[in-house]
Amino acid sequence: MTPAIMPAISLASQPAQFDGAVGFTVAEGKDWSGALSALDAACGGAIKRTAQAASFDGAKGKTLLVLGAGADVPARIVLTGLGSDAPSDLDLNKAGASLLAEIATRGDTTLTLVPHDGSAASAAALVEGAAMRSYRFDAYRTRLKDDQKQSIATLVGACDDPSAAAGLMTDIAGRISGNYLARDLKHEPANVLYPVAFAQRVKDELEPLGVEVTIIDEARMEKEGWGALLGVGQGSVRDSAVVVMHWKGASGGVHDDPVCFVGKGVCFDTGGISIKPAGGMEDMKWDMGGAAAVSGLMKSLAMRKAKANVVGLIGLVENMPDANAQRPGDIVTSLSGQTIQVLNTDAEGRLVLADVLWHAQEKYQPRFIVDLATLTGAMLVALGHEKAGVFSNDDELAAQLFDASEATGEYVWRMPLGQEYNKMLDSKEADMRNIGGGRWGGSITAACFLERFIQKGQKWAHMDIAGVVWSDKPKPLVGSGATGFAVRSLDKLVQDNYEA
Repeated sequence: MTPAIMPAISLASQPAQFDGAVGFTVAEGKDWSGALSALDAACGGAIKRTAQAASFDGAKGKTLLVLGAGADVPARIVLTGLGSDAPSDLDLNKAGASLLAEIATRGDTTLTLVPHDGSAASAAALVEGAAMRSYRFDAYRTRLKDDQKQSIATLVGACDDPSAAAGLMTDIAGRISGNYLARDLKHEPANVLYPVAFAQRVKDELEPLGVEVTIIDEARMEKEGWGALLGVGQGSVRDSAVVVMHWKGASGGVHDDPVCFVGKGVCFDTGGISIKPAGGMEDMKWDMGGAAAVSGLMKSLAMRKAKANVVGLIGLVENMPDANAQRPGDIVTSLSGQTIQVLNTDAEGRLVLADVLWHAQEKYQPRFIVDLATLTGAMLVALGHEKAGVFSNDDELAAQLFDASEATGEYVWRMPLGQEYNKMLDSKEADMRNIGGGRWGGSITAACFLERFIQKGQKWAHMDIAGVVWSDKPKPLVGSGATGFAVRSLDKLVQDNYEA
């Protein structure tokens, strides 16, 4: 398992001469100033003439590549527009990503990013966006030509006072590293990243950073009664596993009352006996997107030394149609003691989460639990590939998730729960069935199923991220492929609301 290489990131004072390529943000309707104005003067106004010829005026989202402007200036100069309004951090992230995308494979090893206002905070935001967009997973590509490889290895934010954002850069490095880990995990093929291998990868990544990592194996789960999770994995020759990651960063050494994140980790999902169609089944290697996000989040928190007590738990299984596989109609006993009639073996993620959620509450009594899962295709029908669905029993937690998503561009939308949906899960042969009675409201009934394993008084939110963990079309901050969705927004949720 070869991780993607993150570029070196830093802030520096405005240089007298640029090394490599340089990117500038341009505010619409404002005169050029600072380094951009000086660079234009050095090449006799060639940059301004090129912008005028291309009708580039700094409109939001517009990008211009200027080549060979002069002998004494960088060979590649990129401009990106911010529009006329004051840019948010997310706007600057997207601007940095646009600058990187324009220059990534053109041969330069360094890209210097210069914000229009010269501020350290703006430069840091540009660097974060560029680093996000620079992610590439080429571990198994052996025939790439030089012009297909990313050449940028160093990102520098040039600003008036680099020291003003030194702490911010530490946070950014943590967020990006966590996002990269989540994306690496989703890209790995299932023959490489099966449950036990996933668990070991997380342990190797996080323990050196100070995270306490415990792997719960099948023998312990069988002894304790994790019947719902084990039922999903019983058709695979690969053992199932649960990983508990504990970051004890709260000030004063207070490690009780943690915040808690739980991820679904189905490392490959054939659907089991209720087998999926062959077309597109190869994508089911990323049915562990929730587990990847939780793992990446824990790395982010540890790298930036978050002053919070956080527990992450992931349930790792393979859902395979072996002769020993779970059958439609089987009844299993969950860790909570509740019985479940399994009518569809392809509704497996909720079975995994049921046991992990129960263990999290019994063991840690958390302030809140957020679970993440690529749970239902119905979520794509409802919200497409643009937003994740959020279901919650707590208005404050739901609002905090929404605010964090808006700030980071990892958008969510709150969906309903309710008894009228919950009763669709009632079974005549067990305490509940694992699917509703028909095709309608599938994401809601799945959330209601999980709610049955949330204890009274426990704050909880469920994020159905099925439509947003992967993108076949390039997105502004992440390009195409695995998105690392939720790492940055959940990190912000913790930072803004739960750190001392």
